[in-house]
Amino acid sequence: MNRGTGSGARQGAPLTTSGGAPVEVRRSARRTRTVAAFWEDGTAVVAIPARFTAAQEREWVHRMLAKLHKQGDRRAADGRRRPATDDALAAHAAHLSAQYLGGRSAPVSVRWVSNQNSRWGSATPADGTIRLSDKLRPMPQWVIDYVLLHELAHLLVASHNAAFWKLLDAYPETQRAKAFLEGVSFATSRGLDKDGTAGSGDAD
Repeated sequence: MNRGTGSGARQGAPLTTSGGAPVEVRRSARRTRTVAAFWEDGTAVVAIPARFTAAQEREWVHRMLAKLHKQGDRRAADGRRRPATDDALAAHAAHLSAQYLGGRSAPVSVRWVSNQNSRWGSATPADGTIRLSDKLRPMPQWVIDYVLLHELAHLLVASHNAAFWKLLDAYPETQRAKAFLEGVSFATSRGLDKDGTAGSGDAD
């Protein structure tokens, strides 16, 4: 199997998803007709037949990345996947760590808490614990995932430096989720939240 980074990368512009995650195009002589796309350690992988021309590669990479994005939206909208218990939240954290951080962040415990009014989440690298505010519960799953990944990244890098934000580059909804939370904080700080379902605060 030949592993490449696509025609765009060969011209000097590395391929990325709309959310900024890296893209790897894999050509395989064993793959004759089918095309597949999947996430692997935070990289969007598109597997194509080795016989594809450069034009076919561009077309199918575009189509499959769009499909990956739609699949992510559907999963985020599926309330059945929302981790309701601490055990489910911990299992989901392990899944996110494996998908986006190579499994390097392994918290000792992950739990929902009701006493975090100024933060969406917090992490303590010294004891490997993560806490998420229960005010996140009614929010979209992709927002919860961002906060959880934010705290998982803090177990690897304590400060908000360039190395920290690079860890979150692989998650395609990082910027969208940050904007969402900033909007909620803005509205809440001005008394625009009437149902009490959202609170203001920082990710950590």
